[in-house]
Amino acid sequence: MISVKLMRNSAVVAVTALSLLLAGCKGVPTKGEKEARRQAQIVAADYRPQGERPALPVLAANSSLSNFLTYALLNQPKVEVAYYDWAASIERITQARSFPDPQFTFQMDIQSIVTSIMPGLMGTIPWPDKLRVGAQIASVQSQGKYFAFESAVLESAFEVKRAYYQLYFLAEKIRVNQETLGLLAGLEKLARAQNEVGKVTLQDVLRAQIEQDRLRTEIANLEDSRNPLVAQFKTALGLKAEDPAPPIPQSFESTPLDLTADKLFETAMAHNKRLQAIEADVRAAEASIILARKARLPDFSLGFMADVKMNPTLYRLPGGPGTVSLPIWRDKIAAQIAEAQANKRSAQAQLSGEQIALAADWAARSYLYREASRNLALLNDQLLPKARQSLEVARSGYLAGQIDFFNLTDSERTLLGFQLDQVEASTQREVVLAELSLIVQGMPPAGGSMGSASAGMSRSASPAPRKTSGGM
Repeated sequence: MISVKLMRNSAVVAVTALSLLLAGCKGVPTKGEKEARRQAQIVAADYRPQGERPALPVLAANSSLSNFLTYALLNQPKVEVAYYDWAASIERITQARSFPDPQFTFQMDIQSIVTSIMPGLMGTIPWPDKLRVGAQIASVQSQGKYFAFESAVLESAFEVKRAYYQLYFLAEKIRVNQETLGLLAGLEKLARAQNEVGKVTLQDVLRAQIEQDRLRTEIANLEDSRNPLVAQFKTALGLKAEDPAPPIPQSFESTPLDLTADKLFETAMAHNKRLQAIEADVRAAEASIILARKARLPDFSLGFMADVKMNPTLYRLPGGPGTVSLPIWRDKIAAQIAEAQANKRSAQAQLSGEQIALAADWAARSYLYREASRNLALLNDQLLPKARQSLEVARSGYLAGQIDFFNLTDSERTLLGFQLDQVEASTQREVVLAELSLIVQGMPPAGGSMGSASAGMSRSASPAPRKTSGGM
């Protein structure tokens, strides 16, 4: 009975002592871990202070573009997913550099009575540098997650800008069509006056009414197309389906970007987050090769036990309970090394592919920007002034009976077509500018040509086939 009580008390003492011993144990953070946590504190101060989302800016129709971008950054679930994915990767650095948990051991010898009670501790000690290299791999992988977070931020900003520009230029397209509708109403009035004095037939009046009916339908279609654009804008801001629609911006802010700046493409290559993330994969693969080679080296398990039954207490030092792993499976080790080397080559090939894709992406978008700029210059400086002058000449010629109403409406259609081309070219230019600006800041290459896809929301917006310049 006394032996059982002694055994129970000894176990309680051993467990209590072990708990007190381990309660304050902490490892030594690596340099990479310290840097990652410092960076996380800086980002969290703005993005998630005290672990909570800060107050969102109040959006109104006259809010600046920066307010909409800030709202999306703080509210977009895709950005939040990338942020917490990065935060989780930082915690994996601590796990990778930490020693395995020690084990509490308990041994008891019993003959007719309990002859020994031996509580103790045992722990595994990896070969020197294995934990350091493992922490290095986790640190580099965490850097890749940070670059993925930055990419999510930039992509979210672009989605807001794209919807913002499309909504603004949709309003411009509606405005152009409404102004043209007013012009057609004037032409109808002119045709009626000519008909009343017997210079033309009622056919001219009917033609004017047909043009107005067609344009009213086009305006109705454009008004209806606002709904999907508002839905895109709502999604870009991270709003849920049940949330009310955001206010539509009434002002317009262009993207400032000096494409004539020297070494702009080199800056884009250096800052691209996708490239930086893949470069981190290459460094992680290189560290994995080192760690795989260290699998040839053994790990150790050492322990310490005390026989509390003996008086005086008998201690068993590490020479007692101790083990050494025997890495004898050479084919397994060789496979680990080969896997790490293959991962490195894969990451290097992916890096080369992304560099090529970025160069092609930059060239394509730069061309779209130059094309849109040339088209705008042609429209503003030559085509639109001449089209307006042509319409005035046609109006005078119609009043003088020199041309028919068909030629007058053809001049009107030409002017409307050029005005819509101006809106489309402006849309393309702004979207491409936003893309180029974000590429310079570090946005990865897009999966498709967003600039060309969004250029001029739809060419079907023109009310009728129209003459176009060969340069457009």
